[in-house]
Amino acid sequence: MTSKHRMVALLLAGGALPGAANADFIADSKAGLELRNFYFNRDFRQEGARDKAEEWAQGFLLRMESGYTEGTVGFGVDALGMLGYKLDSGDGTGGTGLLPADLSGGSQDEYSKLALTGKLKLSKSTLKVGALAFRSPIVSNNDTRLLPQTFQGVLANSQEIDNLTLQGGKINRIKANSSSDYTEMSANRIGGNSDSFVFGGGDYKLTPELTTGLHYGTLEDIYKQAYGTLVYLRPLGENQSIKTDLRYARSQEDGSFRDIDNKAFGAMFTYALGGHSFGAAYQKMSGSDPFPYITGSDPFLVNFIQINDFGNIDERSWQVRYDYNFAAIGIPGLTFMTRYVSGDNVEVNGSHDGKEWERNMDIAYLFQSGPLKNFGIKWRNASVRSNFGNDLDENRLILSYTLPLW
Repeated sequence: MTSKHRMVALLLAGGALPGAANADFIADSKAGLELRNFYFNRDFRQEGARDKAEEWAQGFLLRMESGYTEGTVGFGVDALGMLGYKLDSGDGTGGTGLLPADLSGGSQDEYSKLALTGKLKLSKSTLKVGALAFRSPIVSNNDTRLLPQTFQGVLANSQEIDNLTLQGGKINRIKANSSSDYTEMSANRIGGNSDSFVFGGGDYKLTPELTTGLHYGTLEDIYKQAYGTLVYLRPLGENQSIKTDLRYARSQEDGSFRDIDNKAFGAMFTYALGGHSFGAAYQKMSGSDPFPYITGSDPFLVNFIQINDFGNIDERSWQVRYDYNFAAIGIPGLTFMTRYVSGDNVEVNGSHDGKEWERNMDIAYLFQSGPLKNFGIKWRNASVRSNFGNDLDENRLILSYTLPLW
């Protein structure tokens, strides 16, 4: 029986349960429809490059989450149906990640995908089987395009011990943002193919302000990675705080695919004052390889931003960032962010002359009330310059609306 058939069987089984057992299953269920209108424009600026990647698309995401049946062990099921429609994409301007590519250099007119997840709950622990979308230091799904990327596998979470959160599981396939099909996994910039990523770890709150974590994962036959984290949030007075975020990862080969050696250190410090936040970060790669992570997923790096991750061989990078929440002056829902990251010392063709920088700016507004409540507008702008990669300017305009159904 396939995983999809198992999920359907779980859903039918839930419908056959007695009314008493169904009480929480139905009463705690929720559903919502999200509409995403996404315009993406990336202009390539280096000599000899293609002109641009430009597309406009409409997405529909129908989310349904059940509660759990009554009893010592509760059962439930979640479903996410997704549709993507092309509004505009000329020949040669595809490749934005919004839509699947076609043979003309453009994109397919439409695509769809279905994510079904069975779940069970015992005390303060949950187990999910099927389609997964989650975030952790060792692996996180990507949701920066028209439709989210998902994994297929098993995920367990537990909070049985006070202040300790445990997470672990196994992934065997990945479905990219612009794909309807699950595929094998590979490692970003490293390659290879694998059908197993096993991971586990936990985060422990030592004090109300201090949390430490340790996570471990293995992409079978490609790499294994250990990740340690430390986050300290120190209140300084009314509407003031300083946050320290430290991260260290050690990555090595697994199996005989190829030798892999990477050590990644990152530190970010953020000072918050009222609606203002001022941040600074440093990230350093060492070893003979770039930072490995599952292709298509999000890496847990302090300098992973809109386009680049600054995780190349021997790269060191610095970030400055500023955020402002306009709720501080009576305009809730309006936010602004800008940041700049500069990287150097990248190994390119045997030397360490590689340099790159990226600048980002986000402006977003989410209507808080009235007929447009839950309607959001976001403009994301970025520029990248590099002496070993692409030079590009990018704009993303995202309109979203979430309609609760029940």
